[in-house]
Amino acid sequence: MPKFAANLTMLFNEVPFLDRFEAAARAGFNAVEFLFPYPFAAAELAERLETNKLRLVLHNLPAGNWEAGERGIACLPDRVAEFRDGVGRAIEYAKALRVPQLNCLVGIPTKDVTPERARSTIVENLRFAAAALQKEGIKLLVEPCNSYDIPGFALNRSSEGLDVIRDVASDNLYLQYDIYHMQRMEGELAATLQKHLPRIAHIQLADNPGRNEPGTGEINYAFLFDWLDRLGYSGYVGCEYKPRTTTLEGLSWVREIAGARSAR
Repeated sequence: MPKFAANLTMLFNEVPFLDRFEAAARAGFNAVEFLFPYPFAAAELAERLETNKLRLVLHNLPAGNWEAGERGIACLPDRVAEFRDGVGRAIEYAKALRVPQLNCLVGIPTKDVTPERARSTIVENLRFAAAALQKEGIKLLVEPCNSYDIPGFALNRSSEGLDVIRDVASDNLYLQYDIYHMQRMEGELAATLQKHLPRIAHIQLADNPGRNEPGTGEINYAFLFDWLDRLGYSGYVGCEYKPRTTTLEGLSWVREIAGARSAR
């Protein structure tokens, strides 16, 4: 089985955010991820991680005004300075929290920005971020997201993310492959993982439809976990899903899929 990290933005919402670290540890996780650390002091987050013997494997670069619907600013030509400031802020947190990799959500271009201009801005911003993070020994990731959940998002398919990686031409830029997003956009999960695994630094999961836990939808996660083992994937898989009921009840998928695999 792959190594799993609890996404504390999505899981354990039964308790306040800072209490989710203990909840994740009690549920058996030794690693976590979340969208953003910035509302909290880095020292406070570091204490929660250390107290609960958890490793933080991922968080995102600042992504603009999330509450207002922004999903990143890397595609916006008039906010390049803000993006670069955000890279510096993310590095400060990553170093304090010992995070090995940061993800960039590129965002939704405004109506006055052409697709060509949005893409060139993404490439230049990622080139800057990849170089800045490389100096600190931190990987940069970029994540395609499905256009159903996030209409207008600038990168929707794994091929689009890989094309951007090619154009940035940095050995410090990788793909974050979200199984749920890519199932909605393109399918071909196993073939894509096999073909592009060297450029995939992190994987996330949820089932489809509903973005709930594995076993609730159409994705054959028992097969995919076997497949990742056979491919030799050694990174974490982030559990970025919405529990159908409570988080703890939903975690039964781990035992059920593990049992199904061992019964073969």
